[in-house]
Order: sequence, then C-alpha cells, then structure tokens
Amino acid sequence: MNEALRLVLALVEGLFLGAVFFGGLWWTVQKGVSSNGSALWFFGSFLVRMSIVLVGFYFITRGPWQRLIVCLVGFVIARLIVTRLTQSAETPTYLAKKVSHAP
Repeated sequence: MNEALRLVLALVEGLFLGAVFFGGLWWTVQKGVSSNGSALWFFGSFLVRMSIVLVGFYFITRGPWQRLIVCLVGFVIARLIVTRLTQSAETPTYLAKKVSHAP
C-alpha cells in the first residue's frame, strides 16, 4: 500500500476515534447530569472511551511515527467538529435571557 494512502487512512481513523471519544463524552454528560448514579456514568464512560482510543491508536500507529502524528491531527480535528456540532445544538440559558441586577 502506498505511504500517502496509509497517511490518509490514519487521518480518517483518527477522525473516527476522535468522534467516538468526544461524541461519547458529550453523550455521557447529557445522561450523567440527569442521572442518580452520575459518578458511575462518568467513570464507566471514561474507561470505555479511553480503552477504545488507546487500542485504536495502538493498532493504527504500528509503523512509522508519521502515522501517529496524522492520527492525532485527525483526533484533534474531530474534537473541533464535535464541539462545533454540540454547541450549535444547544443555546445556553444564560445567553437566552437578560438579567438585570438594578433595583
């Protein structure tokens, strides 16, 4: 397989791992805040997400170090995309209403 193709594949896989990690984080926050067992949600989700990402990085980056860098770039790009998508989905309540503290 061509090295340029392997780098593109590492970028796509990094995007996927980042989407799984940060999308899972967003989902966990949504479920954990309204749950009675929020500590279990956050801890369990952290273990699952971190395991998936670490195993993914291990298998993706076997070989040249350039694949690791490209995979990490994809991971960071996915973070930016997920952050953008989740911010546009919700309007913060503190911006929605204006509070006046004047007597």
